[in-house]
Amino acid sequence: MFKKFIYKLESIIAWSQTKITPKQFIFLSAVLVGISAAFAVIVLKTFAHWVFSFATYVSGILKLGFLNSILPIIGILLTVLVIKRVLGGTIQKGTSQILYAVAKKASIIPKKQMYAQIVTSSLTVGLGGSAGLESPIVITGAAFGSNYAQKYKLSYKDRTLLIGCGVAAGIAAAFNAPIAGVLFAIEVLLVDVSISAFTPIMISAATGALVSVILLDEEILLSFKQQQNFDYHNIPFYILLGLFTGIISIYYSRNFQRVEHFFGRLKLRPYKKALFGSSILAILIFIFPTLFGEGYESIKVLSQNDPGRLLENTLFSDFRNNSWVLLLFVGCTMMVKVFATGITLSSGGNGGNFAPSLFLGSYVGFFFSKFLNLTGLTKLPISNFTMVGMAGILSGLFHAPLTAIFLIAEITGGYSLMIPLMIVSSISFAISKRFEKHSMDVKNLAKKGHAFTSNKDTNILSTLDTNSIIQTDYLTVTPNENLTKLVDLISHSNQVIFAVVDDENRLLGIVHFNDIREIIFNTYRVKYTLVKEIMVQPIEIIHPDDSMELVMNKFEKSRKAFLPVLKNDKYFGFISKSIALEAYRTKLKSMTIE
Repeated sequence: MFKKFIYKLESIIAWSQTKITPKQFIFLSAVLVGISAAFAVIVLKTFAHWVFSFATYVSGILKLGFLNSILPIIGILLTVLVIKRVLGGTIQKGTSQILYAVAKKASIIPKKQMYAQIVTSSLTVGLGGSAGLESPIVITGAAFGSNYAQKYKLSYKDRTLLIGCGVAAGIAAAFNAPIAGVLFAIEVLLVDVSISAFTPIMISAATGALVSVILLDEEILLSFKQQQNFDYHNIPFYILLGLFTGIISIYYSRNFQRVEHFFGRLKLRPYKKALFGSSILAILIFIFPTLFGEGYESIKVLSQNDPGRLLENTLFSDFRNNSWVLLLFVGCTMMVKVFATGITLSSGGNGGNFAPSLFLGSYVGFFFSKFLNLTGLTKLPISNFTMVGMAGILSGLFHAPLTAIFLIAEITGGYSLMIPLMIVSSISFAISKRFEKHSMDVKNLAKKGHAFTSNKDTNILSTLDTNSIIQTDYLTVTPNENLTKLVDLISHSNQVIFAVVDDENRLLGIVHFNDIREIIFNTYRVKYTLVKEIMVQPIEIIHPDDSMELVMNKFEKSRKAFLPVLKNDKYFGFISKSIALEAYRTKLKSMTIE
C-alpha cells in the first residue's frame, strides 16, 4: 500500500515537472522536501522525548537512579550493531559531510543517509546518549533534497539549492524557527548564494516549521515563555558574558577534539570501544543526570523560577534548596558536558553538537548570572542570561552569529532580547574566531585540506583538482646543447617556456622565450651559446598534491605566468596561470546558486 502511494506520488511529481516552469517546479520541490524533513524531525524528536519521559517516570517511582545510566550503554551498543549489520560498517557523522558533498561530490548524498541518521541517532540520543539530534536531522534533510533532485534529474545548482532547502526545513521544524533555519542553511552550509535563492529556502523552512507545529507536541519543542524585559544597565554584564561564552566555546572545541583523538587511537574492536566509552558515560550520567539525552528539559528548568528542581533524583537531592550547591552542580555539569558528548560520539554513537551547544550555553548563562547574584554584586535577570548564553556558545562553536541570534529570538517568542543577543553572539564569535580558525563542523575538513569557509575564493579553489590543469605535453631541452634545437622548437610550436632536464628527467632550470628574444635572432650566438648558460632557476615549484589555493598563492608570489611541476622529484609538466584562472571562472559559474 505504501509503495503504491509513493509510486503514484512520484508519477504526479514527474507529470507536474513537464507542465510547469523550472522555477515553479523548484518551488514545489522546496515544499515537498520541507515536508519530508519535518516528518524526520517528528519521528526523531517524539522517540527521544518518549524515552526520556519513560526513564524519568520509572526512576521516580522505583528510585532506580542507575536506570538513566544503563540506557545509554544499550543505545550506543545498538547503534554500533545497526551500523555494522545494516549500514555496511560505516556511517558519516556531522554536517561537514554536506559541505564535502556540495564541493567534491557534485551535491550527491548517498540514499542511505535518508534513513541511516534517523535510525542511529534515535538509538543513541533517544536512549540517553549525551548528544543532539539536529545534526542528524540536517543531514537527513540534505539527503532528501539531494536524492529528490537526482530522482528528477535536476542540475548541480538545483541539487545544491534543494540540499539547502532540506537543511533549512530540518532546523525550522526542530525549533519552530523558520528564520533560523534559513540563516543556518546559508550561513553555515551554503555560504555563496544569490538573493533569488532565498525564496525556495524560505518556502521549505516555512513548510517544515508549519508541519512541525501542527503534528509535534509543543512540549517536545525547545521554547521559552518566561523572560524579563531588557535593561540597558546590564550591558556591561552582557559584554562579560560574551567574553565568557567565547572562552568556554574554545574550551569545548579543543577538548572535544582531544576526546576524538583519544578514542581514535584506541586499538579496540567497535563493540569493546562502545562498551568502554558508554561505561564512562554511564558514570558521568549517574553523577550528573542532566547529561542524559539532549538535555532540553533541564534547560527549561534553569530558565524558570525554581531551578532547584534540577537536583531532584540526583545524588545531591538533599541540597535542593541550597543555591551554592546548585551553582556548583551547574558549573561541574557545564565543564564535563564536552566529555560526555565527545565520548558519546567517539565511542560509536551518532548525534551532533548543536543541542550540546545550547545545553552548555544555558548552563554558562545561568552559572554566570547566578554567581554574580549570590555574591551580592548585582541583581541580574537569570532567565535572560540563561537564554542569551545559548546564543553565545552556538555562535562561538559554529561561527554562526546570525543563526544564534535569530534562533534564540524565535524560541523565546519575541525580539525583546535582540540587543543582548547581538552583543553576546558577536563577542563570542570574535573571540572563538581569533583562536579557532574553523568552526566545529569545518575543523575535520580543514585537517584533510578540504576547508570550507565564508571566503568564496577559498571555497571554490578547494574544489579544483591541481592535477586536472597540469600540462604534461611540454617539450623539453637538455643543458649541454646549443640553442639551435631550442630555436627550432620555438618556430614549430606555440610553446613559450621550456624545462631544462638531465638524462634522468630531473629539472635543472627553465628557459622562457621572452628571456632569449634578442639571442635567437643572432645566428652566431645561437650556434655558440649553450642552454645551461641562459637557463634560470624557477622561483616556485608546484607538486601535484598541492591545493589550488596554494598554487594560486605561488603564482601571486612569483608573478610568473607559468610554473613547473615536479612529481617524485622529477620534471612532470607546467601549470599556466591563465588556464588556472579559466578553471576557477568555470567552477565559479557552475557553483553560483541563482
